[in-house]
Amino acid sequence: MKLTGNWSFPAPVRFGVGRISEIGEACIGVGIKKPLLVTDRGLEEMAITGGTLDLLQDAGLGRALFAAVDPNPSERNLEDGLRLFRDGGFDGVVAFGGGSGLDLGKTLAFMAGQSRPVWDFEDVGDWWTRADPAGIHPIVAVPTTAGTGSEVGRASVITNSATNEKKIIFHPKMLPSAVICDPELTIGLPKAITAGTGLDAFAHCVEAFSSPHYHPLCQGIALEGMRLVKEYLPRAHDDGFDIEARAQMMSAAAMGASAFQKGLGAVHALSHPIGAHHGTHHGTTNAVFLPAVLEFNAEAIRTRFDRVAAYLGIDGGFDGFRAFVDTLNERLGIPKTLADLGVRNPDIDRLVADALRDPSTGGNPVEMTESNTRALYERLL
Repeated sequence: MKLTGNWSFPAPVRFGVGRISEIGEACIGVGIKKPLLVTDRGLEEMAITGGTLDLLQDAGLGRALFAAVDPNPSERNLEDGLRLFRDGGFDGVVAFGGGSGLDLGKTLAFMAGQSRPVWDFEDVGDWWTRADPAGIHPIVAVPTTAGTGSEVGRASVITNSATNEKKIIFHPKMLPSAVICDPELTIGLPKAITAGTGLDAFAHCVEAFSSPHYHPLCQGIALEGMRLVKEYLPRAHDDGFDIEARAQMMSAAAMGASAFQKGLGAVHALSHPIGAHHGTHHGTTNAVFLPAVLEFNAEAIRTRFDRVAAYLGIDGGFDGFRAFVDTLNERLGIPKTLADLGVRNPDIDRLVADALRDPSTGGNPVEMTESNTRALYERLL
């Protein structure tokens, strides 16, 4: 099977090896004549970034880069990028990288024409209607990891550096105007990043499937996304040059982000405060929490995950699935506790309060309370 295609779900996607060569065409197609490529510090000097800038330059679109993006991007990164974008007269963004580069790039394009502070557009009720749609610039998204799926999402996660809270910024027009998914860009990723990002995609699928909200389209996407991760993440981890595994994982990442329109849950609600306060890798933090959250939600999700286990070829129904997650984490070198992840002297009261304010709590099948949320944190510490 040739793993190449053009999709229009939920954004126009050009998928396949070598399709980064179409970056100039993609920008011109959505009306971008002077793009700013936004990525994170780790990618600034890498060959894939330089090569993409070459392609933009060859297409007559200039050569401009903003890479002052932290692993957990903040409003400070956003402000620096907005100054460059506005002063340079750019008319669109190429959001390039993993979750941090994609999220910051999307938010920059969204905020470039707004007069209100970014926190006025948090994913609360209808706050997104406060934005001026005419001030939102087009986005071409190019993922270089297979996990976050932000390339097909309508939101970004930005850390408030004053409060150390991760905030979800949402607007329908934050969905990129075009996406290039080129698995070749993920070749040779370090094992730890492959594992953490891949398990982020897996957590998205598991939580979407667990959510009590009604969305049968996303339910089906989440199920197949879990299968792809089960089959191909170990291969991508073991052999960073396995292009079939890299392609299937890039598909799984986009599927996870599409599926969680149905909802996320306790994994993300617990993980966001840890990342904000302790700077941990988001996908790896999700993976640490996933086994405990599966147990926490067990009675609410057991029957549906009996069916998941059967589809995935896992014996033992829900209990077999939970055991599989433990085994997969161990195989990929995921820490068992937050202490093993590097979390030291956490403020449990603050973590609990932040987790309960996180919008992901609304998608968990078991109600999160002060006592059971505290118990989950204490168990993982």
